Amino acid sequence: MRQFTAVVNPTAGGSTGAAALLQVARLLREAGAGLETEYSRSLAHAQDLARAAGERGRIVLAVGGDGIAGGIGGALSGTDTVLGLVPAGRGNDFARTLRLPTEPAELARILLDKEPRRVDTIEVESAAHARTVVLGSVYAGVDALANRHANQSRLLRGAASYYAGGLRAVTGWRPASYRVTVDGVEHAHRGYTVVAANSAYYGSGRAIAPAARVDDGLLDIVMIKEAPRRLFFTLMNELKTGAHVDRPEVEILRGREIRIEADRPVPYGADGEVEAVLPVTARVLPGDLAMLF
Repeated sequence: MRQFTAVVNPTAGGSTGAAALLQVARLLREAGAGLETEYSRSLAHAQDLARAAGERGRIVLAVGGDGIAGGIGGALSGTDTVLGLVPAGRGNDFARTLRLPTEPAELARILLDKEPRRVDTIEVESAAHARTVVLGSVYAGVDALANRHANQSRLLRGAASYYAGGLRAVTGWRPASYRVTVDGVEHAHRGYTVVAANSAYYGSGRAIAPAARVDDGLLDIVMIKEAPRRLFFTLMNELKTGAHVDRPEVEILRGREIRIEADRPVPYGADGEVEAVLPVTARVLPGDLAMLF
């Protein structure tokens, strides 16, 4: 029977991390699985706990949102340790990409019975931030600023915090001139944002890259060009369904490595946690992590 170590972000989703684990934990134990629980003090601490559990041959459960999922997934990338997710954050976008159920019994069955599958991860390098590995996406521009506002929100949760953060970010944003190099080919881009996506979703359910796949060895690169603000607000709404990809203001490329530069200090982020300033290089690490989904 499988042996699990749950690494919990106790502040995820407004302190719901531990609560989200309770029902799943009961079902795992009733089925005969072993389960130990560790509470993280920080993302770095969560990564250390996950590595230590993996070295003992245990399956690691990341309990929280995209920050702890991406942080632990990055820490385990390149190892044989298997990762499972118990979604309990604001966005849960990587869990959404994997189509993980929210119902405890269905999730417990996946954790108990599914065979691990390999997924891609993203290596992120920047002079402004130490090398890291994440799961979902790297985004540079207005959405990085929007994510910062969402993380700072105390009154709003989930999609509402990201939408409000987006409105606040766009209000004061002016388009930047980017140099985007994909697999050695340079592309000039002026606009709002550049996203290198392994996951279809970001920002609490917004389908930024609907065609992205976690196991194809490629990043989907979405570039939103300069447009009137009223049109950008329309694009924000279309992100709910992915309809934005059909607009001429949106360009999509695919590749294994991307470098993003800009004509001024532009913020970038990754999986809701990394916050730094361009330039940044992101490259896909094909099949570098084993997951249950």
